[in-house]
Amino acid sequence: MNTKWWTRNSQKSAALKINWAQITTSLGLKGQTVASLQAFKKRNEDVRRKVVVLSEAPQEVDFSRYRAILKNQAVIDEIEKAYSAFKPVTYDLNKQLKTIEAFEAEAVKNAEATKGRVDMELKELEKTLKNIEEARPFEDLTVDDIAKARPDIDARTAEMVSKGRWMPAGYKEKFGELSIV
Repeated sequence: MNTKWWTRNSQKSAALKINWAQITTSLGLKGQTVASLQAFKKRNEDVRRKVVVLSEAPQEVDFSRYRAILKNQAVIDEIEKAYSAFKPVTYDLNKQLKTIEAFEAEAVKNAEATKGRVDMELKELEKTLKNIEEARPFEDLTVDDIAKARPDIDARTAEMVSKGRWMPAGYKEKFGELSIV
């Protein structure tokens, strides 16, 4: 079985095509999603490095060399027997792929939610900006205009007058004495 072919082709076909930097910027990911993606990227790079190191390591044991060097042939026979009987563990890649797909789905869901919140906030800001641009200058406003925009001011003023207070708290400190000419 040629495992080097599978390893090289799987790296070229999937892991090497991922542009990690573009994922976060294009989807506008933030917070926990970015942290999870970075942790996943680190695990991916670690595994890729291990695969490269292991693929470069010699994969066959030369038992005849050890037979020529060592006197105890029974030990070599026992090791060769154990080596021949060894079957590497195979992993179900579908489980990892499903995990990746679930992570991707969660990241897309978070990105869409973030996009929705940002779009709503942008609409509110555009509305506020339009109000600011269309507003009359403060000097041109009348008392009736202010009372219409903020009825609570009119109610508060009526309450203060009914209690015999004619000046708002802090007015003298901020603007000085009121003088009637």
